[in-house]
Amino acid sequence: MNAKLHPLSREYLDLCFQADAARIRRSLFRLKKSPDTEAKQQKLAELSEAAVQAYERAQQRLADRPVIEYPDELPVSQKRDEIASAIINHQVVIVAGETGSGKTTQLPKICLDLGLGSRGLIGHTQPRRLAARSVASRVADELKTELGQAVGFKVRFADAVSQDSYIKLMTDGILLAELASDKWLSQYDCLIIDEAHERSLNIDFILGYLKQILQKRPDLKLIITSATIDVERFSRHFDNAPVVEVSGRTYPVETRYRPLLQDDDADLDLMDGIFAAVDELCREGPGDILIFMNGEREIRDTAEQLKKRNLRDTEILPLYARLSYGEQSKVFKPHPGRRIVLATNVAETSLTVPGIRYVIDPGTARISRYSYRTKVQRLPIEPISQASANQRQGRCGRVGPGICIRLYDEQDFINRPEFTDPEILRTNLASVILQMLAIGLGDIEGFPFIQPPDPRHIRDGFLLLEELQAVSKHKGALKLTPLGRDLAKIPVDPRLARMVLEANKLGCLHEVMVIVAGLSIQDPRERPHEKKQAADEAHRRFADKDSDFVAWLNLWQYLKEQQKSLSSSQFRKQVKAEYLAYLRIREWQDLYAQLRQSVHDLKWRLNSQAAEYEPLHQALLSGLLSHIGFKDKDNEYLGARNRRFFVFPGSPLAKKGPKWIMAAELTETSRLFARTCARIDPVWLESLAAHLVKKQHNEPHFEAKQGSVIALENQVLYGLTIVNRRRVQFGPLEPVKAREIFIRSALAEGELRCNEAFFKANQALLEEVEDLEHKSRRRDILVDTDALFAFYDERIPQGIYNQPKFNTWWKQARKETPELLNFSRELLMQRDDTHVSALDFPDSWQQGNLSLKLSYHFEPAAEDDGVSVLIPVALLNQLDETDFDWQVPGLREEKCVALIKSLPKPLRRNFVPAPDYARACVQAMEPFAQPLLPSLCKQLLRMSGTRVNPEDFDLNAIADHLKINFKVEDDKGKLLAQSRDLDSLKASLQGQVNQAIRKVADKGIEQNALTEWSFGDLPKEYQSRKGSYEVKAFPALVDAGDTVSIKLFDDEQQALSQHRQGLRKLLLINIPSPVKHLQQALPNKAKLAMYFNPFGQVQILIDDIIAAAIQQLLDEQQLDVRSADDFVKAKEIVRAELNETAAAIALKVEQILTLHQKIRKRLKGKISLDIAFAMSDIQSQLDALVFKGFVEASGWRRLGDLIRYLKAIELRLDKLPVDPNRDRLHLHSIHNAETEFKAAIAKVPRSQAVPEALAEVRWMLEEYRVSCFAQSLGTAYPISEKRILNQLQQF
Repeated sequence: MNAKLHPLSREYLDLCFQADAARIRRSLFRLKKSPDTEAKQQKLAELSEAAVQAYERAQQRLADRPVIEYPDELPVSQKRDEIASAIINHQVVIVAGETGSGKTTQLPKICLDLGLGSRGLIGHTQPRRLAARSVASRVADELKTELGQAVGFKVRFADAVSQDSYIKLMTDGILLAELASDKWLSQYDCLIIDEAHERSLNIDFILGYLKQILQKRPDLKLIITSATIDVERFSRHFDNAPVVEVSGRTYPVETRYRPLLQDDDADLDLMDGIFAAVDELCREGPGDILIFMNGEREIRDTAEQLKKRNLRDTEILPLYARLSYGEQSKVFKPHPGRRIVLATNVAETSLTVPGIRYVIDPGTARISRYSYRTKVQRLPIEPISQASANQRQGRCGRVGPGICIRLYDEQDFINRPEFTDPEILRTNLASVILQMLAIGLGDIEGFPFIQPPDPRHIRDGFLLLEELQAVSKHKGALKLTPLGRDLAKIPVDPRLARMVLEANKLGCLHEVMVIVAGLSIQDPRERPHEKKQAADEAHRRFADKDSDFVAWLNLWQYLKEQQKSLSSSQFRKQVKAEYLAYLRIREWQDLYAQLRQSVHDLKWRLNSQAAEYEPLHQALLSGLLSHIGFKDKDNEYLGARNRRFFVFPGSPLAKKGPKWIMAAELTETSRLFARTCARIDPVWLESLAAHLVKKQHNEPHFEAKQGSVIALENQVLYGLTIVNRRRVQFGPLEPVKAREIFIRSALAEGELRCNEAFFKANQALLEEVEDLEHKSRRRDILVDTDALFAFYDERIPQGIYNQPKFNTWWKQARKETPELLNFSRELLMQRDDTHVSALDFPDSWQQGNLSLKLSYHFEPAAEDDGVSVLIPVALLNQLDETDFDWQVPGLREEKCVALIKSLPKPLRRNFVPAPDYARACVQAMEPFAQPLLPSLCKQLLRMSGTRVNPEDFDLNAIADHLKINFKVEDDKGKLLAQSRDLDSLKASLQGQVNQAIRKVADKGIEQNALTEWSFGDLPKEYQSRKGSYEVKAFPALVDAGDTVSIKLFDDEQQALSQHRQGLRKLLLINIPSPVKHLQQALPNKAKLAMYFNPFGQVQILIDDIIAAAIQQLLDEQQLDVRSADDFVKAKEIVRAELNETAAAIALKVEQILTLHQKIRKRLKGKISLDIAFAMSDIQSQLDALVFKGFVEASGWRRLGDLIRYLKAIELRLDKLPVDPNRDRLHLHSIHNAETEFKAAIAKVPRSQAVPEALAEVRWMLEEYRVSCFAQSLGTAYPISEKRILNQLQQF
């Protein structure tokens, strides 16, 4: 029949070797479009010859098949005819059977027996590499052929398939990867998808993909094998494909429940439960035990603990996917005694471990789950499903009756879900979506999965690809970007592939591929439970304080160096001794080589120079944009999407982590941990995550310095602020809004820094009208900024949003209409200004010969609300508060109204209505003739007959704007301070006033370190003109210790006081000291009194006496020394008379101190309550009379009076116990006078000297005490309480 068929016919090609036939078909398709030429005929002839060769190759392969035998003991052998018939009659067949039925090893032989495998390979997938290798080896043994010939296998980093191979064992991941280059799976004529019940991501994807292509590959046979778990779902997926059930080789299995949680006894931990179960099974008789564990670490820990128990004739073996092939093979080899196999769920269905009689099932497994909430792939330990528990139970019924001990109770088993969730329902789908788009399978939501994944997980998969810039939307459909197409070509996780792509740009390809390869495998750094500290020490040398990624590079470099210097066996021993897994190191290196080949295919070059920290970590960050974190508190990090996590404790960054980090992995166990972390700079995120960053531009405002509208930019990535309040140009972002702000702020509100004539004229006109508002305290004269904005908006074209653009436009516009932007006074005025006159609101204030500018401000909350006097600091000392109480005429009437309203109600009701009275008073009063309050009182008395005193007005109730504000400015017009209290202002600025005076004073006036009068005349007053005003200062000699100085003072009284002290010092410097004379002339009694003075050092008292003596001599001669001649005269007088004068004063001081000492003694001791107030008063009087410096302070004239006052105190003390009531009456009268005196003193401004008449009252009070308590001593002049109060009336 074949001779009748044309070699290029469809029927003939269906009989050819499949891969060759596919190439021929593609060539024929291309030739159909070309014209019929000789070249086309030549090409058709070549294709015909190739078809014949492909047919012959298929026939030869059919003839060369190895001899096939079926082990009779396997249940599947009994069903092979039924299976073969189903395969012949159906494109898809489902074979269901328990592990151990032989389906995995016999199905490829059945297919081969049917002639499959001759036109193409019989592809046979396994979920794990271990299973792929071991099944390939077993099938090769049964076919009596070497592994790699008729039967080959292909797993990552190992390809043992030849041209002569019929059966190809491989992982499902390998088949998935082949789809990218072999869309129609042309190399296969049969596919066996084994262990489909595991429902891994790869299996579900492959089954969905096959569903799509089977119609276009009717020659392709598909056999799906599964444990007896939910097989009907597979059948329905493939249009009710036939199901052939094969029973396992099973014996009865007894199930025993031994829960760790006890109702009565104490609960057991897992290790104790395993030990108890092992002991129980050992008593049952011989047979191997299979214990299921959660992971490698648990296996190692449990194995170590079991070894310590020294079980008799017992071998303990681990079994997990990462073990070397040699280690894994041990479980299949014969052995004496008992064997305990500790396995992960790899032994649940994928492998049949021979000899197992007993199973211990803790009932848990690590199951990978994707958290939609945290966007993290978790590896929690979860209870297994009923189906998994039954699979585990079935492992012990293969060689004889078995026992399965479950470390949980039966009710727990019943309550568990029937099946384990397929991986596609619990994983991130980014990698699947990427491959689907690369292959061209279209929308994942329309893909025929057996169970469609959660739409939220699909959305998260797309979000991750968008994060990696792998996909973009085009006409509503997602398409791969050029970057995404490159991502799909790199055989690692999309995140890691993105790092490799960025590394190519940044020149750090080698380092990133090393790290990516390391992150793709299980960490080769082992940490055995019993040797944690030693392992940590061995690994610490690779650590880097800023980056766990750099640790991978350090380890890589170290391993390279060791491999060069050591033999293969030495290297194995070395890494083992350093707690490094050799197999994983090889896997790491193999994956790096594979990546290197991938980038070579992309024509990328490796960098020759070592990468710096910044570009290296920028490349890594490109794949981890949602794995960043900002350090919050207590070493906790706030991550993307409001996740909170901690750095894994094993990292050097865990204890003192940097402000910003990225993490290769976020894993949720007891809490969310970041593994493999590094310090990053958030600035890197701006460019890398530009497509993800959300920008907010807040507070747009005009800035005069830049002449443009500035906004504060916040950049937020997944809820984390990576840029906070950065100043950016707002114009290019929102030109319309920026123009509006520019016109309003820069022009209408006058913030623009501009020298244009229109702008200056407009601002001057605005200030003029604004000044009218401030003076009249109304806001209804000047138009609002909206009117000014409308004026400019109408004239300025669109697109003008900053000063450079405005200047460019105006430069041209003003040539045509120079006054286009000029305001008119009519434009600015809402109402007329006739009510604001220059007389009512003057621009200056005259005090004496000083003319001071006034400013007006209408803003009630402002410190300078109302009228302010502008005072140059150098003139502050020349100013007093005289006349300022009268206010400016325009506010005078309002102030009088406020004063009248501040009166107490009994007085206030006599002046109703207050505005009428105030108006009449203002009209009648003569301004500045006397202070405002007495003048107002006088007019109110005249108008109403009601007497009002100035004290009756409550000045605190008067609004601030009715009180003059004083602003002190420096010589550049800068405000130094302001207050409505002129005296407090003077006090606070005294130093600055002096400094200002010195600045304007002639050079050389102030001098230092003077010991003689060598400076000519020293006037009492110094004047100097400064601009438009005259500065007044008061020079004085100042005591400077061993020398004197000349200083300028702003206060006349202070200058006089300092001058007296300085003059005394200069005289003492130029005459012999009188101290020696005093020591010789004074009697011992006087010396003793001075020695025991209450002020400590005798020298202080002597200096005080000498100062008083010198002042007495000067006063007696009426000398005010201001010239060299006067100084010489004074010096001679003082030199001649100082000793005797000082001695005389010293004797008086001795009497004063003696009396003072006596009185102090009498004041000590217990005091009765009835004289307590009197004794307290005496102590206060004593302290006011005798104190440090009292001699010079009281003055030489009053020393005799002080003796009398002290004697009066003695007499009072004598009388006090006899008649305390009388003392109390006198004291009441004295206190009344003292209170009035203190009130009068408080009225004296701090800047003024206390008037002599007022100062004299202080001594009148002392005389009054003598009159009250010691009349016998007599007084200096007639005295009474009334006389004192009359004296105070003047003030």
